[in-house]
Amino acid sequence: MLKNKTQVILTLMIGTSMAAIDSSIVNVSLPVIQRQFQVEVDEVSLVITAYMITFLLFIPLTNWLKNRIGYYHLYMGSIIVFTIGSLLCSLSTNLDLLVLSRIIQAIGGGALAPTSLAILSESFPKNERGSAIGWWGIGNVMGPALGPTLGGVLTEYLGWQSIFYVNIPVGIIAILMNIRYLSYLKQRPRSNPRFDFRGYFLFVAFVVLLQFTLTNTGSRHGFASWQFITGILLTFFCGWLFIRSSRRPDPLLDLSVFFNAGFNRAFIIVAIRSLALFGGMFFLPFLLQGYLGYTELQSALLLLPNALIMLVTRPIAGKLADNGMIRNISILGICLLSASFVLFAFIDTGTAILFIISAMIVRGLGISFLISPVSTAMLNAVSQAQTSTATSLNSLIIQLGGSVGIAISSSMHSYIYDHYIDKAYSVLLSEHYALQDGFLFTAVLILATLIPAARLPQRVARSLPANKEAMG
Repeated sequence: MLKNKTQVILTLMIGTSMAAIDSSIVNVSLPVIQRQFQVEVDEVSLVITAYMITFLLFIPLTNWLKNRIGYYHLYMGSIIVFTIGSLLCSLSTNLDLLVLSRIIQAIGGGALAPTSLAILSESFPKNERGSAIGWWGIGNVMGPALGPTLGGVLTEYLGWQSIFYVNIPVGIIAILMNIRYLSYLKQRPRSNPRFDFRGYFLFVAFVVLLQFTLTNTGSRHGFASWQFITGILLTFFCGWLFIRSSRRPDPLLDLSVFFNAGFNRAFIIVAIRSLALFGGMFFLPFLLQGYLGYTELQSALLLLPNALIMLVTRPIAGKLADNGMIRNISILGICLLSASFVLFAFIDTGTAILFIISAMIVRGLGISFLISPVSTAMLNAVSQAQTSTATSLNSLIIQLGGSVGIAISSSMHSYIYDHYIDKAYSVLLSEHYALQDGFLFTAVLILATLIPAARLPQRVARSLPANKEAMG
C-alpha cells in the first residue's frame, strides 16, 4: 500500500502549482511590463504565448522521458529547470530576454502537470482518485486563480520582477519534498523506447503553424485572405500527417485513446473550456486597470474571491465525483462558468464592487465543479497503460486550447475594436465594447460543452485488481 498519501499529494500540489501559477501570475503585470519596455499589447502578449507554446511543445516528450528516466527523475528535473528559468525571468532587462527566459521556464513546467497527474493516477485506486485529484487540483487550479492576485500585490509593492523571484524558495521546497516523499517512484520499471523524431517534427510544425496563422496571418491579412486560408490548410495537413505517424510502433503519443468514447467526451470538454477560459480571461486585467481605472493591487484584490471559493469547493467537487455525481456536477459547473462571463460583460464604470466580487465567486464555483469531475471521468475511461498518454493529452489540450484561445480573442478583439472605431466611438469606449463582446462570446462558447457533458458517466467504476498494483 502507498504510504504518506497526504504528503505525496502535497508534494505534487506544490510542484504543479508553480507551473500553473506562472500561466497567469504575469497577466496583471502585463500593463506594467508593457509600459516599462515601451512595447505594444500584441508584443507583450508574447510573455504569455511564448510560455504556453513552449509548454505544450514539451508535453508530448513526457511519456517518452518517463519510460527512459522514470517519473522520479523527470519530475525532479522539471522542477530544477523551472526554478532556474524563474531566476532568469527576474533578471531580464528587456522584452526579448524575458520571453527567452519564459521559454526556459516552460521547458521545465511542461512536464510538471502531466507527470504529477500520471503519478497521482497510478498511485491511487479508482474509488479514491476523484478526491485525490480534487486536493491535487487545489494547486493546479489555485495557481491560475491566485496568480493574478499574487501578481498584482507583488507588482504594486516590489515590481514585476518579484513575481518570478517567489518561485525560487518554492522550487527549493518542492525539490526537498520530492526527495523525501516520492523516492518510491525510483522502483518503477523503465524501458528504452526509440524517439519518434518524425512524429515530434510534425507535431511542432502543427502547433507553430496554427499559432502563427492565428496570431499573425489572420490579424494582418484578414480571416478571408488567401494567406490565412493557406496557413489553415497547411496546419491541418501537418495535423493529419501527425495522426498517421502515430500508427507506427512506439509513436510520440498513443492516439488509440481516442477510440474510447468516454475519453473523447471529457477531452472535448477540456478543449472548449481551455479555449474559452484563457481567451476570455486574458483581457480582464486590461478592463480592470484600463477602462475602470483600478490599480494593480485593487485588481488583484478583486480577483481574490475567485481563488478563495475554489480553495473551499475544489475538494468538495472531487468528493462528489467519487460519490456518483460526475455528470450533474459537470453540467452545473458549465452553467456557472458561462454565467460568470455574462456578468463580466455587464461590468462598467460605476458598477458596484459587490457585483464584480459576485462574478468572481460564480466563476470560482464553476471552475471547481467542472474540472475535478471531468478529470476523474477522463482518467477512469482509460486503462492503466494509457494513463501517461491521457494525462499528457489533457495537459496538452489545456495549453493548446489556451494559446489558441488567446490568439483568437486577440484577433477578434482587434476586429471588434476597429468596428466601433469606424462607427465614430471614442477609443476608450470602443475598447470597452470590444471587451464586453468578447466576454459574451466566451459565455456562449462554454455552453457548447453541455453536449458532451450530458453523456458523461454519473458514477466511477470501482477499483480493479490491476489498479491495486499501482499503489505499491
